[in-house]
Amino acid sequence: MSLSDTLSNTMIAIKNAENAGYEYCIVRPASKLVGNVLKVMKDYGYIREFEYLDDNQGGAFKITLMKRINDCGAIRPRMSVKHTEYEKFESRFLPGKDFGILVVSTVKGVMSQKEAIEKGLGGVLLAYVY
Repeated sequence: MSLSDTLSNTMIAIKNAENAGYEYCIVRPASKLVGNVLKVMKDYGYIREFEYLDDNQGGAFKITLMKRINDCGAIRPRMSVKHTEYEKFESRFLPGKDFGILVVSTVKGVMSQKEAIEKGLGGVLLAYVY
C-alpha cells in the first residue's frame, strides 16, 4: 500500500470495510483533505460520522459506516474541471444520472459537484461515491 496518497488509501479502506460489513474503519494518517472529503460524504449521508483521533503519529480518522456505499474511490490523476464539464465526468465515474456524487476541490473549499454546479464553480476532481 503506497503511503503517498492518503485520500486513495482512505477511499479503499472505506470500501473494503463496507464490503466486509464493518461498523467503522480507522484510517491513518489523517489530513485536512481527507477530513474535508469525509465531511462531504457525511453531508450526503454516505457515512454516519467521523472523528479525528490524535495518536501523535500524524493522527487518524475513525469513520462510522452506514452500509450505504456501493463503490467509492479517489480520482487519479486529479483532473481539472470547468463548471460546464461535470456531466462528462459524472457519466464516467457514476453509474447513473443523479446517483452518487463527485467530490471536487474548488476555490471555495471541498464540495460535491452538485454544489459546485449551483455556485458556477470549476475545480479539481478528488473522489466519487455512490
